[in-house]
Amino acid sequence: MKIALLGYGKMGHVIERIALERGHEIVLKKDENNTYDGLSNADVAIDFSIPTVAVDNISSCFHANVPVISGTTGWLEHYDDMVALCTEKKGAFISSSNFSLGVNLFFELNDYLAQMMSKFNSYTVEMEEIHHTQKLDAPSGTAISLAKGVIENSSYTDWTLDKPLDNQIHIEAVRTENIPGTHTVTYNSDVDSIEIKHTAHNRDGFALGAVIAAEWIVGKHGVFTMKDVLK
Repeated sequence: MKIALLGYGKMGHVIERIALERGHEIVLKKDENNTYDGLSNADVAIDFSIPTVAVDNISSCFHANVPVISGTTGWLEHYDDMVALCTEKKGAFISSSNFSLGVNLFFELNDYLAQMMSKFNSYTVEMEEIHHTQKLDAPSGTAISLAKGVIENSSYTDWTLDKPLDNQIHIEAVRTENIPGTHTVTYNSDVDSIEIKHTAHNRDGFALGAVIAAEWIVGKHGVFTMKDVLK
């Protein structure tokens, strides 16, 4: 499989290593200094760039008839536009806040726990996410996905980084050196606390999941999620 890497930072380098280990070929390594030359030769593109260029990367893939996997966060106000363009161009697209297989299992656990806890009004929920200082967006896309999972299965209606109102989930975003990603969801009451936590030890899990998604999407048309890949 021929892969275009759109974004060649730390994650791009890890994705390259894992893709090569799995027998794939890299035909484009795009950072801010080079062009899309070679994109049309790719079977699939993997975008781990930055919020300000993600939309250009994704739309360029659709125009080049190249399926695209995007793990960039912080640009999702344009997500519906990209879905519409994907449909118009009969493309293939997966955007996820986190491609780690472990995190996607954690999403399922979070949804299930939220359903259980919604029956017990004595508990309130809060979240914490910890990432390296190079991460540009806060809270993380993964934390937002976790919050949405709780909101869809409870009476909460929103999340906030500030002091929460009664119907809001507070997310604490922490930035420190050399932390790939830690996410904690805690339910607190006066008598006890229930906590679920996912800790990434390195970037390999995110990269492997993205490559697996890229392998899965080749030959397909439509907008998919990691749930489709895992099934």
